[in-house]
Amino acid sequence: MSERAAFSRDELIRLRLQNQQMTATKFDRAEDAVRWMGAVQAQDYAAAKWAVGQRTKAATDAMVGQAFANGKILRTHVMRPTWHFVAPEDIRWMLKLTAPRVNAASAYQYRRLELDAAVFKRSQAVIEKALRGDNQLTREELGVALKNAGIPAIELRLTYIVMRAELDGVICSGARRGKQFTYALLDERALKTKTLTRDESLAELTARYFKSHGPATLRDFVWWSGLTTADAKAGLEMVKHQFTHESMDDQIYWFDESTSAGKEKSPTVHLLLNYDEYVVGYTNRRAIFDVSDTKKLDSRGSPLMNTILMDGKIAGTWKRTIKTKTIEVELNPFRPLTKEEKLALSNAVERYRKFLGLEILI
Repeated sequence: MSERAAFSRDELIRLRLQNQQMTATKFDRAEDAVRWMGAVQAQDYAAAKWAVGQRTKAATDAMVGQAFANGKILRTHVMRPTWHFVAPEDIRWMLKLTAPRVNAASAYQYRRLELDAAVFKRSQAVIEKALRGDNQLTREELGVALKNAGIPAIELRLTYIVMRAELDGVICSGARRGKQFTYALLDERALKTKTLTRDESLAELTARYFKSHGPATLRDFVWWSGLTTADAKAGLEMVKHQFTHESMDDQIYWFDESTSAGKEKSPTVHLLLNYDEYVVGYTNRRAIFDVSDTKKLDSRGSPLMNTILMDGKIAGTWKRTIKTKTIEVELNPFRPLTKEEKLALSNAVERYRKFLGLEILI
């Protein structure tokens, strides 16, 4: 193992960029990048495809979209609760571990919408029948099937019925039909895989997180996974022999001790779309974001929007407008850029252009 520099903000950033596969990714396939990350937040489908693309060699939007269409990447509610991309072989053990927490977070809405165990059992039987034989349907089409079976399912009630079917491992994402998302039976979309005990699942998820997101704190893992602090501590205890830890600002950061964080070429620029794991995967974002720049973000002051990442730190925002054959990009750096920084930013825009396969207008 090469000698590591003294642990600092810069060292933390270099390690995160490397472990998140933002620099020198080792993956040729989109599904391998998703598997490495454990899960990739994906309520914004287009943004999630770019997040995976940035972590995959020579990726294109079409390539990631095809992996999704073929079921090599699945999109389902699995943590916090929101949609995530996950690998098919991981979905069952992950759901078994995380679904109870998502259901607990949704308990109020279940009661308010008069959704109980009996309703879920009836609705899932209807959904299974409607989807059987790889008959992939949209949410609205599932709503019609439920209505025809005498189960009221519109708007938010339909949303929670479908989400519960995801959490119970009945359904997951199907291929898109044009721009519409569809659902498929999980048993038809993902072959049966080896089951893990709860402890094995907890150890696996914990290890995946700290390998792909480290350096990170226990609190970061609690936020990302949605697990209880007690479970997160237990998971870390099981796998901590695989990791090293360093202290900074009275926080303990865990990461793979075999990681080498050599000096990266500077400046290095990445264009992040909203909810990228590099930002959303941590509860404390002070290492990559200056609070003095808060007012330069959106009206919420949130760094979870589209950001310009320069040497691993948020240095601006950007907007995109996608048309049929072109994409308009508006760049808003927080400060004047040097000639080298402008070139690095131009290279990042070009990478995004190649990913989409569209002409870019700036």
